[in-house]
Amino acid sequence: MRCKLQMSILIALSVLVISACSDEKGVSAIDIDKAKTDIQAMEDAYAAAEKAKDADKIMAYYSDDAITYGRNRMPEAGKAAIREGHATRLAADTTGNYNVYKVVDVFAEGNMLVEIGAWTEMSPAGAELNKGHYMSYFQNRDGKWVCVRDMSVSSNPAK
Repeated sequence: MRCKLQMSILIALSVLVISACSDEKGVSAIDIDKAKTDIQAMEDAYAAAEKAKDADKIMAYYSDDAITYGRNRMPEAGKAAIREGHATRLAADTTGNYNVYKVVDVFAEGNMLVEIGAWTEMSPAGAELNKGHYMSYFQNRDGKWVCVRDMSVSSNPAK
């Protein structure tokens, strides 16, 4: 009886050690440098779409169930609401100002990625008008990163 108990404990410990040393099923390691490059490309495409006032192209950034928390506005939930918000703001903008986005840091695990970034609002002449930071939460869906949540703040004092 004692031998069976010892064997059961040995088997249980072996299973625990093996499972603790193995990777999670279905989760592969993320190449952080590649992910950072991929996300920067998404940010560049987002900025180009903003500058072109193309709300439809901006939507490539977002998942269908995304929620965006922007500066000086209520959250926009879902692609339709986010698109409408962008289209309205882009149509009302007559300044020619544009934004530049820069990935500062990326943290990733499994199919999730968090980006910390910096944005700068520029005048058409290239003068810095405003700047701040943002955080975006991405999920890898069907082999493609999509933004599920994002939030942005200004670093400049309120006027």
